[in-house]
Amino acid sequence: MARIRNIWRIDPFSLRVRLTVGIAAVSALGLSSVAIWTIWQMQQILIGSHKRYVEEIAQRLPRDAEIYSEMFSVATGIQKAIDNLANSQTFLWVISPDGINRAKSVNLNAMDTTAIALLSLRQVPASPQVFAINHRYFVMCARTLRVNGKSWGQLFIAQDISDEQTMFLAVVQSLGVTSLLILMAITVAIALYIQRSLQPLMQINQLAAKVSAADLGQAKLQCDRAPTEVRELARTYNMMLERLAAAWEQQEQFVSNVSHELRTPLTIVYGYLQSVLRRETNLTTTQRDALETAASEADRTIRLLQDLLDLARADSGHLHFHIEAVPLNALVAEVAGMAQQYSNREIAIEANDEIIVLADRHRLKQVLLNLIDNAVKYSDFSLPITLKLDQLEQARIQVCDRGVGIPLQQQARIFERFYRVDESRATSGYGLGLSIVKTLVDGMGGCVTVASRLGEGSVFTITLPIAV
Repeated sequence: MARIRNIWRIDPFSLRVRLTVGIAAVSALGLSSVAIWTIWQMQQILIGSHKRYVEEIAQRLPRDAEIYSEMFSVATGIQKAIDNLANSQTFLWVISPDGINRAKSVNLNAMDTTAIALLSLRQVPASPQVFAINHRYFVMCARTLRVNGKSWGQLFIAQDISDEQTMFLAVVQSLGVTSLLILMAITVAIALYIQRSLQPLMQINQLAAKVSAADLGQAKLQCDRAPTEVRELARTYNMMLERLAAAWEQQEQFVSNVSHELRTPLTIVYGYLQSVLRRETNLTTTQRDALETAASEADRTIRLLQDLLDLARADSGHLHFHIEAVPLNALVAEVAGMAQQYSNREIAIEANDEIIVLADRHRLKQVLLNLIDNAVKYSDFSLPITLKLDQLEQARIQVCDRGVGIPLQQQARIFERFYRVDESRATSGYGLGLSIVKTLVDGMGGCVTVASRLGEGSVFTITLPIAV
């Protein structure tokens, strides 16, 4: 059902809608042109035959009147010629120059409204034309009637075509409805055909939305039956993914190698600095401060390299977890004690029941230390940091501080690598701590989120599966 809704979802700016509307408009123009031409031709055939018939009567009646006038008077001859040519659908009458009705066909004797309207007409063209009178249709013309070289007035001829015109209008209406239905069917067929033709483009879009750094090498788009242009696009897209996968692999390898190669000598340097600080008693204050600063920076650089190494291992799938049942209350108490000792901050724990979680003890401890360290950096020294433990369907750990908070528009990015909310108030670090937290929590089958308000503090929430 979701796929059907997506197919028929209308986006006025999409290529599918634009092509459908464009082709449907051209089809409508062509279909309407054919329909109009067909209607015109039908009209010409229908009206043309009646016009010719009326024209023939207009030419024949004077000759017939002259023949009858040889045996009768001219007036009688005209009447007999009219009676001979009139029928139920043909009306003839003669009006003298002074407006007197000299002769008329028998079917005009029934003085209904139509007959009265016909007899009252005066302005009728010489060439046959269609007139609408009292919801009826007539082909009419008027000619000067000359018999034996003398003018006897105006001859009016009217051919009733109401039945044919009604049938013609019904045919036109049916043709219009049929054309509309055909146009709708064509539009639907065009939409489905374009939808099918653009399916490879939709696959490219869906694949691009799902591709991540971890599966660059495996992501491939297959469009063997697609149009040539789409196949070329898919081939170019696959080549781009291959280049990105190679570049990403080289970057991961570089970061891993550099982190590994630099960590060992820096660890040695840090060890020697600590040894000198512990054993030498004749150092001046300046020398001791310099050595302590060097040792602190070396330690910070070692931790940075360890974070980079962990991220590189996670990207390559080589970051392993030892998942076991871990007593969460005891672990949190241990971490809180460690953090309170090195930060000299008050760290409170709120917990009721004993909670056992499935996690990697060492990695979970690293996660909590990172979050507590983050809370220490961005909250006032006099304010406590609270660790809350509870469980519903999963175990939940909350690290709460009452610090500066995080802007809402930046909360979605704080777990990105090297991202720092505000460089001007950042105290230390390289923006890897929260990225490490998310990587480790995800690796243990959990989830980490943040809720924060400026000036009120932040709450980082970790959910982990419970050991059954």
